[in-house]
Amino acid sequence: MTIRYEKQGHIGIFTLDNPPVNTWTPQQHKDFYHHLRDFLQDDGIHVGILTGEGEKSFSAGDDIKSPRPKRTASEQVTLHLSESREDQAPEYPGWERDILSMRRFKPIIGAVNGICVGQGLVYLMMLTDIRIAARHAQIGLPEIAWGMGGAGGAMRLSRLIPHSSAMYMLLTGEKLSAQRALDYTILNEVVEKEDLMPRALEIAQRIANLPPTAVRVEMEASSRCMDMNREDALAFTDHLYRLQRLGAEASLPDFEKHLDRSSTAPKEGK
Repeated sequence: MTIRYEKQGHIGIFTLDNPPVNTWTPQQHKDFYHHLRDFLQDDGIHVGILTGEGEKSFSAGDDIKSPRPKRTASEQVTLHLSESREDQAPEYPGWERDILSMRRFKPIIGAVNGICVGQGLVYLMMLTDIRIAARHAQIGLPEIAWGMGGAGGAMRLSRLIPHSSAMYMLLTGEKLSAQRALDYTILNEVVEKEDLMPRALEIAQRIANLPPTAVRVEMEASSRCMDMNREDALAFTDHLYRLQRLGAEASLPDFEKHLDRSSTAPKEGK
């Protein structure tokens, strides 16, 4: 059982491989954290893809069979309030918190190849920006039936999709078909299973061909401006835009090369 990280040109591919249904373990959360750090710090990698091994499951969430050491109430409070440490054996809560709090302005595409529930869906919603699914995929948050609610709040799901759609998912625990998830705007596309990775790679390559600084600026502006009023969003975006143009024009040959290669790139400054 592992989480693989491979690099193909300017694309980084994360693959959860823990048969039979690609569950997450504390060790895999830790390994994923370090792979994500590598991905974010590598200037040669412009975009990522997150998927699961095989066609049965993207991820069935956390492995409920993972050992959970017996802790006193005091130890549990200390663990809850402490940061993850390299010298400690991974357990819950653990590296999944560090993953979700990482500062990320590099895009990741989700390639959903089957069941995607629980922590698998949390990672899909919070760590990916474009999502493609195979037609047989299903998504959901069924853990409410076991008294484990709260994921919708952590994801701010009602800000990502219509509130009524979010509450239906959260309160019923029902798994949605890929088509219904597409209708809810959780997914961008639904494709045949054999077309899933080719399509994800096609989109990733299109993004990888764009100027990395422009992609990074768009990622940060889109993320931060959601929580700003109109005036602050305009000012913040203007600052980022001017900085990227100054940087691009300072290396004019590269700047002109990207303008020639992309018909959607702006031909003149504002």
